Amino acid sequence: MANFKGHALPGSFFLLFGLWWSVKYPLKYLCRKKKNTSPLGSKAGFQRLEFTEGIFKAAFALIGMIAEQFVPDGPHLKLYNYEKKQWDHLMNWQHTTMYLFYGISGLVDIVAHSTNVLPVAMDRMMLSLAVFVEGFLFHYHIHQRTMLDLHLHQLLVVAIFGGAICIFLEIFFRGIIVLEMLRTSLCILQGSWFWQIGFVLFPPSGSPEWNQMDHNNMMFLTMCYCWHYAFALLIMAVNYTVVSWVIRSKMKQAPTMEIGLLKMSERDQESEDEI
Repeated sequence: MANFKGHALPGSFFLLFGLWWSVKYPLKYLCRKKKNTSPLGSKAGFQRLEFTEGIFKAAFALIGMIAEQFVPDGPHLKLYNYEKKQWDHLMNWQHTTMYLFYGISGLVDIVAHSTNVLPVAMDRMMLSLAVFVEGFLFHYHIHQRTMLDLHLHQLLVVAIFGGAICIFLEIFFRGIIVLEMLRTSLCILQGSWFWQIGFVLFPPSGSPEWNQMDHNNMMFLTMCYCWHYAFALLIMAVNYTVVSWVIRSKMKQAPTMEIGLLKMSERDQESEDEI
């Protein structure tokens, strides 16, 4: 969708997954480091989280495909207009293709983490392919655009291909917190930048329009892109700190509970001896 909603929708999806990953991966890392034995911190617990994540990913992708195809000015599954003898709404079809690969990634997550049919590494491989396909589509999505429009999407492609490379490395180096957090930061950046593109190219009613040929606007938005990434890093730092504090609190409570249970057991034993 070549409008504000068409950029806000994928931006919201990427932001939600980025924010979720900024909590999940620190939780997984710290539980493994502290050898947490709670159900959520167990291997089975995280496997259930991966399975649930796959369901949400497939559902979001389906919502995106339906939105791209069946909006009032959408193609409604028609690829070629025989009356005008031209392709019909190719931009919507490109976005639909992007969502399709993320949907496949979600289905692979579900199968890989609920059965033994696929190796677990397939989830990272398919996600890497989905992100690469997104970048590939956007690379050929921006020809013959105005200067500012082109620049905005080029910056987006940087975050996309960076994420694709990072996820590809995770196939071989799974569970490395540095790669997982780098991928998370690029996902948050991609989501927030989709929103930024929407505000610049399709400003909400009442907002002034941007001069598409002003070089100063390019300079400002390049700087703004760096601010977006700094904001993504700040979010990750805050979430990491909160997760770390929660786990430390739980670890401190655990010995106290164990001591309490031990004392109760000793008292029960003494009562039995007196009887």
